[in-house]
Amino acid sequence: MDFAQARFNMVEQQIRPWDVLNTRILAAIEQTPREHFVPLAHQKLAYADLEIPLDCGEYMMSPKLEARLLQALDPQPSEICLEVGTGSGYLTACLARLCAQVDSIEIHAPLKQAATQRLKAQGIENCQVREGDAAYGYTRMRMRYDLIAVTGSLPEYHPAFEQQLTLGGRLFVITGEGYAMQAHLITRLGEGEFAREVLLETHVPALQGVKVPDRFVF
Repeated sequence: MDFAQARFNMVEQQIRPWDVLNTRILAAIEQTPREHFVPLAHQKLAYADLEIPLDCGEYMMSPKLEARLLQALDPQPSEICLEVGTGSGYLTACLARLCAQVDSIEIHAPLKQAATQRLKAQGIENCQVREGDAAYGYTRMRMRYDLIAVTGSLPEYHPAFEQQLTLGGRLFVITGEGYAMQAHLITRLGEGEFAREVLLETHVPALQGVKVPDRFVF
């Protein structure tokens, strides 16, 4: 299979039509071989417009949603990012190409180990992958971050992540249940002031470790 051609087609047919036009984002995607982050059994689907299953019941986001996340956060070369949910390590690699440092937290040990090996194989050194539960924030490495990417959905929004943002910091998070989910970009304007924007409607699996709220049933 010609993965280089498949990567080009993914950018031109999936990502650009979703209004991802930031040249730095597109360059990071073009430079990151997604096929090396996909389980071998699904390698031929690496550039398909779908979620790819991983071990431990997890999934990779579709390429176009990953691209929208990257464009929304707009990582800068001097910024530090917290990624909640390493998964395959592909998004970690893209983030690492765009910012100074990525601290990525993965709740599943097998995924953490596999992602670490893939990132090392790609020569990506400005990231740390740790095993842990970051469903309600993560302060064991740093108290605040310029960027926070939450790769699983939350049934309800909670402010733990936004409180870890630096001034001017950005948070990408998806909230909701079933197929009624929305992706949000939250920017910290001051200690107690935030700008909130709904980016799009989507659907991704829930973030592991989050408590599902009780629902009143008649």
